[in-house]
Amino acid sequence: MATAADRPPQASTQAGTAGRTRPASGALQSADRALVALLSFTEQRPEWGVSELARHHGWDKAVAQRLLTTLAGRGFLTCDSTTRRYRLGPAVWRLARVGEHSGVLPSLVRPVLARLLRETGESVVLNVPNGGGYRCAAAVDGTGPIRYTALVGALMPGHAGASGHAIFAYYPEAEVRQIFGATALQRFTDTTLTTVDALLERYALLREAGFGISHGEYDEAVTAVSAPVFQAGTIAASLTVIGPSHRVTAAADRITEAVLTGAAEATTAFGD
Repeated sequence: MATAADRPPQASTQAGTAGRTRPASGALQSADRALVALLSFTEQRPEWGVSELARHHGWDKAVAQRLLTTLAGRGFLTCDSTTRRYRLGPAVWRLARVGEHSGVLPSLVRPVLARLLRETGESVVLNVPNGGGYRCAAAVDGTGPIRYTALVGALMPGHAGASGHAIFAYYPEAEVRQIFGATALQRFTDTTLTTVDALLERYALLREAGFGISHGEYDEAVTAVSAPVFQAGTIAASLTVIGPSHRVTAAADRITEAVLTGAAEATTAFGD
């Protein structure tokens, strides 16, 4: 089985590194600073004040004020009139929707999916969070007469299986409880996790190992190996190899190593 020493390095989930790399040669400094300012907004740090942002990046306060005001004027940020703190605005979500519908993320990882298919012979799926579940964003089917087929766009329950575990393990506990604790969790098979406490225990193990394996939690004939994919320091997706239990279980060590390497490559492709 994969060990911590064997695994490729995981992306950091801490905020605060977005603005500390040098801009590319020939970059327009003001535009680069504006982009750095936008990338400072993360799940861990969803809002900023002018002084905080200036101190964080070592900018003059007046520069930070002009940047934030300009971004707010174009709808990329909104400013609370009472607290004078800034959050991401509607223009960001519009661009995110355009990117999603144009297939940007799947196009970045297609080489990774193709290589994992060659190495494992099993189906490979990129899943992205969707409310309390996850959605198949890209997939390639395995070889052989018996294989798992993933439908791009299909929505799956977040609590049943390694693909969801590798995503929600990186959510704050309070948010996990809000998502999964409101109603009883549906049982699909004898191995489905049906309580929030059971999920949290599994999440802790997954974060420690860097990957998760599920045996028949949604479909009793299926085993899945999944690892998290990060973008800008936060969870963006999970990368999963999935197939008939007897084959995937027998090759679990080899598949795990391939998935971990693929997830690290996808994280790099996503621009972490």
